[in-house]
Order: sequence, then C-alpha cells, then structure tokens
Amino acid sequence: MLSNKIARKIYIRGIVQGVGFRPFVYEQAVSNHLFGWVRNSSAGVEIEVNGTPGAVDALLDALQHRLPPLARIDSLHIVEISPNNYTDFQIITSQPKPGDFIPISPDICTCPDCLQELFDPTNRRYRYPFINCTNCGPRFTIIEDIPYDRPKTTMKAFSLCPECESEYRDPLDRRFHAQPTACSKCGPHLSFVVKGKEIAIKEDALQLARKWLKEGKIIAVKGLGGYHLACDASNEDSVMSMRKRKKRSDKPFALMAFNSKIVSSICEVSPVEKELLESRQRPVVLLRTKNNITIAPSVAPGLNTLGIMLPYTPLHYLLLEPEEGFPDLFVMTSGNMSEEPIAYQDEDGFSRLQPIADAFLNHNRPIHMRVDDSVVKEERNAIYPIRRSRGYAPDAITLSKSIPQILATGALLKNTYCLTREKYAFISHHIGDLENYETYRSFRDGIKHYQNLFRITPEAVVCDLHPDYLSTRYANQFACEHELPILQVQHHYAHMVSVMAENHLPEDEPVIGFCFDGTGYGTDGAIWGGEVLIGDCFSFTRHTHLAYNPLPGGDAGILHPSRIALAYLWKAGLDWLPDLPPYLSTTIEDKNTLLAQLEHNLNTPLTSSMGRLFDAVSALIGIKEEVNYEGQAAILLETIANTEEDVYYPLPHNNGIWDVNSLVKSVLEDLLSGINQSVISARFHNSIVQATREISKAIRLEQGIHTIVLSGGVWQNSFLFRKTISALETDGFTVFTNHKVPTNDGGISLGQAWIAAHQEVSKNLS
Repeated sequence: MLSNKIARKIYIRGIVQGVGFRPFVYEQAVSNHLFGWVRNSSAGVEIEVNGTPGAVDALLDALQHRLPPLARIDSLHIVEISPNNYTDFQIITSQPKPGDFIPISPDICTCPDCLQELFDPTNRRYRYPFINCTNCGPRFTIIEDIPYDRPKTTMKAFSLCPECESEYRDPLDRRFHAQPTACSKCGPHLSFVVKGKEIAIKEDALQLARKWLKEGKIIAVKGLGGYHLACDASNEDSVMSMRKRKKRSDKPFALMAFNSKIVSSICEVSPVEKELLESRQRPVVLLRTKNNITIAPSVAPGLNTLGIMLPYTPLHYLLLEPEEGFPDLFVMTSGNMSEEPIAYQDEDGFSRLQPIADAFLNHNRPIHMRVDDSVVKEERNAIYPIRRSRGYAPDAITLSKSIPQILATGALLKNTYCLTREKYAFISHHIGDLENYETYRSFRDGIKHYQNLFRITPEAVVCDLHPDYLSTRYANQFACEHELPILQVQHHYAHMVSVMAENHLPEDEPVIGFCFDGTGYGTDGAIWGGEVLIGDCFSFTRHTHLAYNPLPGGDAGILHPSRIALAYLWKAGLDWLPDLPPYLSTTIEDKNTLLAQLEHNLNTPLTSSMGRLFDAVSALIGIKEEVNYEGQAAILLETIANTEEDVYYPLPHNNGIWDVNSLVKSVLEDLLSGINQSVISARFHNSIVQATREISKAIRLEQGIHTIVLSGGVWQNSFLFRKTISALETDGFTVFTNHKVPTNDGGISLGQAWIAAHQEVSKNLS
C-alpha cells in the first residue's frame, strides 16, 4: 500500500564524499523505516526515499542538524516524485556524470576513535601508523580523480584483507567506504632507510627512528603531504646542524609536540589558540613563548614566538609518544632545501634530502599532491591565516553569487592560484615562491589537477600586473593557448578585493583599502606597497601613498636593510653619521657604490613600500641590518616594541602623499637622543596607526565612506594590526580583514578572481 506514503528525490552538494555521509543517510533511513537508495555522483550525493511524511521529515531534519563530523552541505534540492515499490534501503553504485563536480575534503587529523584504537593493545590496528576512518585521515593528498572511490586514489595498489573488506562493505561500520582504510596485514608499512639501504620495517623502523632522534640525529619523515625534517628541539647541536645542512640561517623552524599540555609548558596559550592547536586541521600555530624555556636558541633566533603544531597522523603520534627520557618537542620543518618546494615523492625525497638527513623514516603509500603545513595565529579571538594549506585546502571559499569559470594565477611570492566555478572559489594549497623551476612545476601541475578534480574549464584568465612574474607569464601562455580573454590586475587592488570577496561585501559599494606590504607593481611602473585605495569590485583610485624613496639594487636590495636605511637618510637630506648602525654595518666600498647609485639614479627603482619603510627603521636603529628571510627586519622590530608606549611621530600628509622624510628625521632624532630601541619601535608603529586613523577620517569627511579593509603582508604585524583596528573602531569605522585566506600574497588570487568576475573580461561570459 502506497496511499499513505510520499517520495522525494534529494540532490546534495558539499563535502559529502569520503566523510561517512552515505552510511549516515543509510542509518537515518533505516531507523525511520524509509525505503529507497543513496549514491555518490560526480556532483555530490543523490537520495531517493519513500515513506511516511513524518519519516521523510525526520531524514530532512537530520540532514540539516546532525551531520557526520567532516560533512558539510552547501546546497540541498528536493524534488517531489511518485512513490514506488522499494522494499528496503540500499547504498548503490556511484554514478559519474561528465562535467559535474563536488568540493573535496582536505586531509584531516586522526579522530578520537582512531586514536583510541591506535593505543589499545586489544585492537587489531594497535600501533598501526596508517589507521583512519571516514571521520579522519588522508583525502586531498591521495585523490587522483572523482568520484572519490578507492580505485581513484593512491590506495588502489593495496588490496583489502577479508577483515578490512568486511568493514569497508558494512554500511553501519565507521569504515564503510573509507577509501584509505587498511591494516597491518594489507596496507602501507614503514621502513627505516640509511644511505639508501632499508635496515628495518614496521614497528622496528619506528623504534629505530625514535632512538636516532633521541640521540640527536636528523630524520626525514615521510608524512601526509610530503617529507618533514625532524630533530630534538632542545638539542642545540642538532638544530644548528639542521640549519647548516638545510642552508637556512635564521628563519624559524616549526615544532611538533605530542599534546597541548606540553605546548602550554613553554608558550602562552589562550582558549582560542588551544582550539586552533587541537582543531581537526592541525595547523602550525604561532604562540608567544614563556620565559626560561628549554628550547634550543637557534630554533627561532631573536623571536619571542614559536610555531607549534600537534600530531595530525597516527605516525606522528607514534613517533612522538611520551616516554621517560624522550624529548617533548621536535623540530618538524618542511622537507626541502631552503626556498625549494617540499619533497613528496620517494626518489625525489631521497635525492634532495640525503645531504640533510641522517636517515629516512619512509612509507610506501604514494602521495599524489604535495601539501605543506598550514600556519595560523589568533587575532582578536579569531583565526588569522598566514599560510593556508594542509587541513584547509582545497576546501572552497563560498562566494556571494555564482560567477564564470576563471583561472587566477596569483602573485610571485607565497603563491596560490584560484579556480572558480558557480559560487565556489577553489584556492590552492600554498605553492610558495615562484623563483625556481621545481616550484613553478608544482604550480603548473597543481592547476591541471584542480581543473580535473573540479571539472573547471576556464573562460577567462586573470593575473598580476607585473610583466615578469612567472605567474603572469603562465597566465599569458594559458590564455593564448586556449584563446581566452586575460585581465591584469594591480597587486594591491587584488589585496583589497580579496577582503571584499571573503566577507561578502557589496560589490558596488566603495571601501577604503589600506594595502600595506613589501612589493607590488604599480600602474605607474613604480614599486607600490604603502597604499590607500578607494574602490569597489569594478574600479579603484589611489587616494594616498607613502612618498617614493629609492630602493638600491631593486629586489636584490631587499636583503640589505642597512642600504635601504642609508638611502632613506639620503632622500631626507640627512647625513650618514659614522656612528649610525647602518653606516657601521656597510663597507666603505658599498657606501661609495650606494652613493653613486643614488646620485646618478642607477638601479634604484622608486618605491612607496611600507615593508621597506619598516626595514629602513629596523636597520637605522640597529635591530637588523642584513636579512636572510623575508620580513626578518620588520619582525624583529615588532618583537622589541614597548607595548606601553603611546607617543607617535608625525607622518604629514599633503596632496595624497605621506611625508616619509619627516618620519625618518623623527626616528633619527630619538636615536641620537639616546631613546631606547623598544620605545622608538613602538613610536614608529604608533605613527602608522595614527596616520591610518587620520587619513580615514579625512576620506570619510570627503566621501562619506565608513567601511575599511586591511590587507597586505604588513598586517601580519600583531602590534600594528590590533592597535589600528582598535583605533578605527573607536572612530566609528567598520573594519574588515582577511580571515579565510592569508592577508599576505597567499590571498591575492582570490581578489584577482573576484575582480575578473566583475569587469569587462567576463561580462559576456556565461
């Protein structure tokens, strides 16, 4: 009898594959006496149910309020159909549909259930380093194609044993269609390799790695998205050896601890920071250190913060398992030589990391897509991404409306690319600096992979305005090969609009954009970076900027803040006094060359960069005269700032230009008067806050704009960020920032795509 039955066809899109969604639907349907089926498709999940109205409503309620941990529904479409004669409820075969796509879950840390099994001696997966289920484990790094089924992952080479097969086929089991599922009988295993020779496997390999780490050795550990280089973080000799071999002089290393209790013993950890540490994404979290900690000084030279993460794979848990006399904290840095992309394939890993690692803790589960660790910090009780990668990518940013399929190729440094489809912006994992072939190849191959996974055929291409960026060259080549329109977007405009896109701000309402960073190609051919823009998604104007100053040596000169400081003094008409820090740190030959460059305008491009101003002040007061990683001088300048100081230097504004000369003179006067470095640093920071505040009020008076966005790498400075927002909100402004993508150049591609969607290049696209 069907008279009291109804039937519905339900189409669901979102993160609904590989996350236990079909077993969840099956369980809900059976418990509510519904009949029909559920299946995966290339577009998501489809359900057909027959039953009483109350039972169907119960299923719909569960879909809205009681999803599996990793599932997310982005759209749910219900169609009324005629009841039929189904007599049970089944999970039926997946149905690929050409052209359809679904969002894909990022890789997720080991869930509590799997963790309990990992350390349970009675469980058959006891101490198995690759334990996972539908609620956790590898996803993006092993997927080769969709629908997300085992034959389309790197697990296809491992045939399930009878016990695993039984779990995999049981709709009520936690491992039902968990594509990476396996056990010690049928799945991947560990090996310990020294000088190309395998000397131990499985548990013996793990224990040998722990022994070597305890003894101060450096181990290359193959993880989820590539190799890490690990050593005891309390052993100064080991850490210094890592630095020398890796050719990484000062840039801080990431650390890993077994649990947040250990982290709290060395760092200040707020409730929000603890939540970030323990989140399923398991990013590296930047935390302020406590005093008198037992960490090797060379882990993070000169800094009062550490980047720490918790284990996110069962292998990491086993490797760091606490034991009497075993170290609490380990360096766990990307497996690469400095400035190269992370190694992820076995042969590549062995060849590139052999000069660094004493041994390899390897495994035989292939990695399809390399993915580095994400880096975040807490700002104003919320997440503030520095590097968006493992755990977050390729989860899409949801847009406020559907847009054409667009490829945005991003910036040169901290590159990400973006591909759009409908309301989704698929921002790539962190690619890195496009300054060598290996990174460029990773960028190029990644774009192809995203196109394939999300079934995207770009209708337009958008890139940076800089003609020499590799990302720009690729965009031009791609557009030419596919006969597509191309749009070049000014760097800081893309920064500004990235904030508008992720915060769903109205596309046609102007905002004030404070875009402060190190380098961006301007519409006038100069190097911008201290910009106040006014605009919307359709256009912008440059309202105010820092006065142009010469940058000796161009991009190469960024490594020499002392020369930048001397150039700023020269531009301000100030003498190079012989006892000034930048004078003392520069050779006579270099000073003579620099003076000739400045006087004859030789290789000294003009810049309005806020980042370079920070570098100049840092060098001028003797904080850092030479750097070996990006932003080092500015980071150290922030580190020493006196947070109690409220005085600021004037930064006069006239005809759209901030007078940098006046600011430099004020800094120099305080320095020569014997004012403490920490006070000068704070006053300098305060001057940027006050200048931002004053120009905001002037623009509001002129144009009635109350909405402000902050974007650009300089806003990673917590001292500046917090004080500026507090001041602007006190003045009645509404302030928006990046919080889903990095405020540095890792967020540029989102802004590029959103601009392209609103400008001439895509007006006639479908």
